[in-house]
Amino acid sequence: MVRAAVLPAVGAPLEITEIELPAPGPGQVRVRLAAAGVCHSDLSLSDGTMRVPVPAVLGHEGAGTVVSVGEGVTGLAPGDGVVLNWAPSCGSCHACSLGEVWLCANALSGSADVYARTADGTDLHPGLNVAAFAEETVVPVSCTLPLPDGIPLTDAALLGCAVLTGYGAVHHCAQVRPGETVAVFGVGGVGLSALQAARIAGASTIVAVDVSPEKEELARAAGATEYVVASENTARRIRALTGKQGVDVAVECVGRAVTIRTAWESTRRGGRTTVVGIGGKDQQVTFNALELFHWGRTLSGCVYGNSDPARDLPVLAGHVRAGRLDLGSLVTERIALEGIPAAFDNMLAGKGGRALIVF
Repeated sequence: MVRAAVLPAVGAPLEITEIELPAPGPGQVRVRLAAAGVCHSDLSLSDGTMRVPVPAVLGHEGAGTVVSVGEGVTGLAPGDGVVLNWAPSCGSCHACSLGEVWLCANALSGSADVYARTADGTDLHPGLNVAAFAEETVVPVSCTLPLPDGIPLTDAALLGCAVLTGYGAVHHCAQVRPGETVAVFGVGGVGLSALQAARIAGASTIVAVDVSPEKEELARAAGATEYVVASENTARRIRALTGKQGVDVAVECVGRAVTIRTAWESTRRGGRTTVVGIGGKDQQVTFNALELFHWGRTLSGCVYGNSDPARDLPVLAGHVRAGRLDLGSLVTERIALEGIPAAFDNMLAGKGGRALIVF
C-alpha cells in the first residue's frame, strides 16, 4: 500500500488515500518517486478540459528510483534513477514512422489500463500513463528514461514535462535563431523553461508577459530582458519594445483565446507564433482571411515541445551541467501530496512558477 492523490471523478476534489500497487508484470517497472511537478495539464485533467478514464491517479512529471522490475526488463535494475516519460512513442504508427514521435497515436493508450486499486478494491487508472502523484508507481519500461549523470533526482522531475515542453517549443517548433526577438506569454513552469531556452538560443530581446506583476523577478532570472503585465495594450507595448515591428517569435503558454490572439498580434510581419498552452473547446480564436494574407505570420500548435525525450533529455542534461539551464529556479514551492489542491488554486490565480511535490 502506498499513499496517492486520487481523482475519484471529473470535477471532484482529490482524495489523499492509500492504494494497492501490484508487483510489476512483464515489461513493467516499479518506481519510488523522489519528486513530481504539479503541471497545468493535471488541472486540465481534473476539471475535464482534457479527458482521461477515472478514477485515476494524476501526475505525469516525475523522477524516482527503480524498486523492482518485471520479467523481460533489461537495462534497468533496482536502485537506478529514472525520469518518467508520460508520452512514450509506439514506433509503429504513422506519426512515429515520420519521426514525429510527439504526435504518436498510441502515446496515451496506457491511460485506459487498470494499474492499481484503492483499499476497497476500486480499479484505478494511471492518469497520463505514469501516475506520479503517489509515493510509488508501476509503469511500462517505455515510460522510463535513465537519469542523466550529474542531475539531482529531485530536480530531474522537471525534465519530464515543463523543461522538455518549454525548451522544445523554442528550439524545435519556433526554431529561434541567435539575435531574434522573443515574447513568452505565461510565466509558469513551462514559460520559465521557454525563457531559459530563448536565452540559450541567443535571443536578443526576450519579453515575458504575465497577468501577475509579482512574477517579474522570476522571469528576469530566467532570461527575460523585458517584462510586461498583461493588458489590452500588450501587443502594442511589445511592438514598442521592438522598434514598432513586433517580435520574431511569440510562445504562448496559457491556452486562452485572448492570449493566443495577442501573441499572434505581437509578432512582426512574417513572424512565428507557437501555441503551447492547452485550452478548452470553448476557447475560439478567430482571424479574417485578409489579415492572414497581409501579415504572413505562421501560427502553429506545439505538442510536448515537439520533443523526442530519448533524444532531448541528454541535451538538456548537458545544459544543466554547464550551468546554462537552472532547474531549481523553476520551483517556487515544495509541497507534500496534501498541497496539490492549493497548488491548483495558485495556478488558477496566476501565482508562482512550478510547485514540486517532494516525497
